[in-house]
Amino acid sequence: MPMIEEVARPSLLTCCRAVAGLPLGVVRPRRPDRRLLASITDHGIPSPGTVVDMARLPQRARFVPTLAVAEGVWRPARTPNLINAFVVRHPRGTFLVDPGVCVNVHERAVSDVPWALRVAVRPRRDVIDVRQALSAVGIEGRSIDFVLPTHLHWDHVAGLLDLPGLAVHLHRQEHSWMTRGPVAPQGGVRPALRDRPLSLYDLDGPPVLSFPRSHDLFGDRSVLLVDLAGHTPGSIGILLQTESGPTLLAGDAVWGRIQVDRLRQKASYPALLADADRDIAWETLHRLHVVRHRVAIVPSHDAGDAQPGIRVRSTPPGPPARRHP
Repeated sequence: MPMIEEVARPSLLTCCRAVAGLPLGVVRPRRPDRRLLASITDHGIPSPGTVVDMARLPQRARFVPTLAVAEGVWRPARTPNLINAFVVRHPRGTFLVDPGVCVNVHERAVSDVPWALRVAVRPRRDVIDVRQALSAVGIEGRSIDFVLPTHLHWDHVAGLLDLPGLAVHLHRQEHSWMTRGPVAPQGGVRPALRDRPLSLYDLDGPPVLSFPRSHDLFGDRSVLLVDLAGHTPGSIGILLQTESGPTLLAGDAVWGRIQVDRLRQKASYPALLADADRDIAWETLHRLHVVRHRVAIVPSHDAGDAQPGIRVRSTPPGPPARRHP
């Protein structure tokens, strides 16, 4: 049974523009905006009252052309791409970031993705569903207190279909975008949000690093949610204070760390079909680029440990993090 009853489809013109833009992006990638870079202020990171422990759940990678991830980047020719999910343990609760996919995701979710986009983003047939991933590292689903999505595309929240009743903390702007009107946005997952507690928040806090708005999830500065709009209107990044330093879970603001390092936007196909606003996504990429040496940036589809400077473990989280005096 499809996961979404009605979902928006890209127009034929948009599909043609996406494909037609590929050759231009290969030979003439979008140039960095030097004026924008110069205007971005790094506001720093507030000192945390505690630290958290984070673990990446196991997942199987597929390999995609690097040119699809980052315009004009030829080497390596192919790059690993996977659907990451993370478990974070805070002294006041354990939560799941982007719970990934459900059992039989191809039939329950991928089948609702527009065909023009589906051929580019569908996962492997043996993709690991969220319950299997949790079990593989010895974590019981009942030990998870809530879910914190970076955004609401199917490959980030379809796993909720197999976690009934689990509470979700959600950016109010993202919730409004997903639920407004009779038809879900492309890649939408409305059934994943039904019949469960929803806790909506706003990015009502001060600037953090290069990001203009934030929200302090626990009130102790250990988990700060920041504005990474563009891929979707309410996309967020999750800035975690860990023992090994600050780590930013960046969702789909970028598909690979290589974009941040080289300041290259996603290729027009499939990004014209996947990003809600390419220009806002481009600005967000500049903000990530500015702080790339200050924080470990982990895109949701990046292999992570294959990239330098990204500190992500693939083992179960340890005991609750200690509170600093």
